[in-house]
Amino acid sequence: MLEVRGVRKSFGEVEVLRGVDLQVEQGDVVAILGPSGSGKTTLLRCMNFLETASGGELIFDGETFPMSHTSRKDIARLRRKTAFVFQNYNLFRNKTALQNVTEGLIVARKMPKAQALEIGRQALEKVGLSDRCDYYPNQLSGGQQQRVAIARAMATNPEIIYFDEPTSALDPELTGEVLAVMRQLAEEGMTMLVVTHEMNFAKQVSSQVVFMEHGVVAEQGASREFFLHPQQERTKAFLRTLSGEIR
Repeated sequence: MLEVRGVRKSFGEVEVLRGVDLQVEQGDVVAILGPSGSGKTTLLRCMNFLETASGGELIFDGETFPMSHTSRKDIARLRRKTAFVFQNYNLFRNKTALQNVTEGLIVARKMPKAQALEIGRQALEKVGLSDRCDYYPNQLSGGQQQRVAIARAMATNPEIIYFDEPTSALDPELTGEVLAVMRQLAEEGMTMLVVTHEMNFAKQVSSQVVFMEHGVVAEQGASREFFLHPQQERTKAFLRTLSGEIR
């Protein structure tokens, strides 16, 4: 379904990604793990063309795109198949939850307003916020705001959703409500690529794990094998430091 090959990205003279290969099959939930500064978020942003990679190619539904010079038209076409959930929600502060979900449908996709409102209400109901349609972001908790962001992503009916550390700005109680929504999406077969520090989510929900360090993939494999039988010494050391958090 989705593959990237040889992804490189430099900021000035600092090489953040140094030739990353990654493959995602339909229905996969891929957790991208690694210490801070390993290139996880940069990889995700390059895959959705929020950052322009220095090199590499992306293959989506059998079509190949050069990541360093893909046209705006092709990027727009790719984004119609994907959705991105940001770490800090990225909601419009002056719009209600429902308006945040429907804005992209009405403005970018030219969907009739009545149809967009129906889809928006269904998406908010799915994330447990049907009673918050008319609330503004400042009237919602952090967890509720992130669930609105997930509803906005779901409303576009994407083939894959990218999540960039969706719970890192939340306290533990609110983290649970967001992860519950993501778990539900996984059970329904949504393809997801998740940069996360939530080890239990990665272990219990993801089907594949990618461990990154210093801009490369140090280890990848099925989640169960990754946590039970890591192959690389660096992976073993990483998991040892988090052993108290993993159940």
